[in-house]
Amino acid sequence: QVQLVESGGGLVQAGGSLRLSCAVSGRTSSSYVMGWFRQAPGKEREFVAAIRWRVGYTYYTEFVKGRFTISRDNAKNTVYLQMNSLKPEDTAVYYCAAGLGYYSSTSGYDYWGHGTQVTVSS
Repeated sequence: QVQLVESGGGLVQAGGSLRLSCAVSGRTSSSYVMGWFRQAPGKEREFVAAIRWRVGYTYYTEFVKGRFTISRDNAKNTVYLQMNSLKPEDTAVYYCAAGLGYYSSTSGYDYWGHGTQVTVSS
């Protein structure tokens, strides 16, 4: 089993920044892809960013490129999502996930955190 615990969400004004953290524990594997997804009220969960733990390759959805950065700290077993230039449409619950499948699909992940709320006011 793998446990994922997100933190760092909160309320921020448009144009502001937040850094989300995902602490990873349990039977982890360097082969995992670590992903961030988000889900707004009434919408499906959508892909935001992912990183391949072993090699560090990163992937982003178009609407966050240039604003969000995903990274990992091997020593701390933690994945981060730095979010800059936040917009009201970024408001959602953000989830961390770990898996061995396709990076942008929810079905590619086996483990999920409980999520952290990000609210961006206009």
